[in-house]
Amino acid sequence: MSTKQVVFKKLSRDKSVGIYMGKRDFVDHCDFVEPVDGVVIVDPKLLQGKKAFVVLCCTFRYGRDDDDNVLGIKFCRELHRSSQQVFPPLLDRERNVHTGLQEKLLHKLGCNAYPFFFEFPDNLPCSVALQPAPTDVGKKCAVEFEVKAFCAKGHDDKVQKRSSVSLAIRKVQYAPERGGAPPSVELSREFGASEKALHVEACLEKQTYYHGEPIGVHVNISNGSSKTVKNIIVMVEQVANVVLYSNDSYAETVATVETPDTVESGASLQATYTILPLLANNRKQRGIALDGKLKHEDTNLASSSIVKDGVLPEVLGILVSYRLLVKLVVGGVFGTSDIHVELPFWLMHPKPDLGRVPRSFNQDEELVFQDFRRGDLKGVADNADEGSASPAEP
Repeated sequence: MSTKQVVFKKLSRDKSVGIYMGKRDFVDHCDFVEPVDGVVIVDPKLLQGKKAFVVLCCTFRYGRDDDDNVLGIKFCRELHRSSQQVFPPLLDRERNVHTGLQEKLLHKLGCNAYPFFFEFPDNLPCSVALQPAPTDVGKKCAVEFEVKAFCAKGHDDKVQKRSSVSLAIRKVQYAPERGGAPPSVELSREFGASEKALHVEACLEKQTYYHGEPIGVHVNISNGSSKTVKNIIVMVEQVANVVLYSNDSYAETVATVETPDTVESGASLQATYTILPLLANNRKQRGIALDGKLKHEDTNLASSSIVKDGVLPEVLGILVSYRLLVKLVVGGVFGTSDIHVELPFWLMHPKPDLGRVPRSFNQDEELVFQDFRRGDLKGVADNADEGSASPAEP
């Protein structure tokens, strides 16, 4: 019984060029990044003597398209661009080294198909986008990657939209195999009329949690004050720092648990509270950072940013971090006051057990081509990716 390999396919409007890729997520393992490879197909008759190029781009955008026009300021910056000429080929196709998928695609698509291969520079950010409000339209604040194929007389010539095609991809990071020490914090607060202090301790079981994994926080309160802890609230905040243009910081609460527990004067409390931060509970909240979206499908809250040694944070566009807050509402004769403690942690995807060697391509695998058509949906960064899989011929 043969297995199936999905191949993402997209053609230009005039059918002169098309892109075929076996995946759209590329993992940054910190010590190396998975290379981008695929195949470009061309129609020499439609090219009419022009050349065909393929480009890997990383772009940071801060604001909508119309913001550029109104303010007269360009809020879009190309962080990286590398290109290759695929037609006429500069290298002998048959003597080149190809991946297993490229070999099968070249055999299936024929003599007008040409391979491409890109390596990511070490200092590029990962894909991330700030969630727009339901009423927002246009491009959102995001770090985006795309592979683009086009035909033109020269590399720097103006490209006609109908003769170009782009496929959005993502650069993602997984949690490191070894996490740091479990976060813990202690705080004592003295009140004017009290002989003793209110003491609170909080700790997590580990530093790194996975998307969709409940987080348990252990809380120990010793109330030596004359006041009463009337309420205990546990929250998870996501902090997104836009470091490239303005150094803006957005702190958004992505999960809240309000407990019924109280701690009277002279009493103590030991408890464990569980909280689960999910995008499903924050779909309408503007400004939350997401792992960059590829299609109109679900994504998740953005993973924590890991800054590599020697890389300036300012070039990474958007940095994402998380913290868990335990908030105590303390009441007395003259009203209430709040005290809180913070526990920073990482929220990421677990690293698949694939090792450093990429999965070998099985020549018996059936290729399933997934087409993408241009859509009219507003507020979608890709503005083109919507489709369904079918085992049809390309």
